[in-house]
Amino acid sequence: MLLVTSRETKRWVLPKGWTEKPGRGSEQAAQEAFEEAGIIGRIGTASIGAYTYPKRLDNGVTVTCDVEVFPLAVDRLLEDWPEKSQRERRWFTLSEAAMAVEEGGLVTLMLQLSAPSP
Repeated sequence: MLLVTSRETKRWVLPKGWTEKPGRGSEQAAQEAFEEAGIIGRIGTASIGAYTYPKRLDNGVTVTCDVEVFPLAVDRLLEDWPEKSQRERRWFTLSEAAMAVEEGGLVTLMLQLSAPSP
């Protein structure tokens, strides 16, 4: 799993952003992966999970964000991308990624994804 650092706190996170058009979550996820991590690939249209986290806005208000997670098969990792100067990116195994992120719901989702199928 490829994680990026957040711009302000430098925590490890999934590339994500605000959905600009309803019903276009997978397309928005692919766009955010390009902008934040320099990924070009094939995005799945079905969500593989979801989680929530609190986000503090510039005005100091905290809102709860609902995040849908989509799989993306990476075809290319660009050497230069829009937010390269603002973020670090790194590959993790799912279990390593679960230990690197701080959002409890994302940890749970990653651990569920890494668990062997029955």
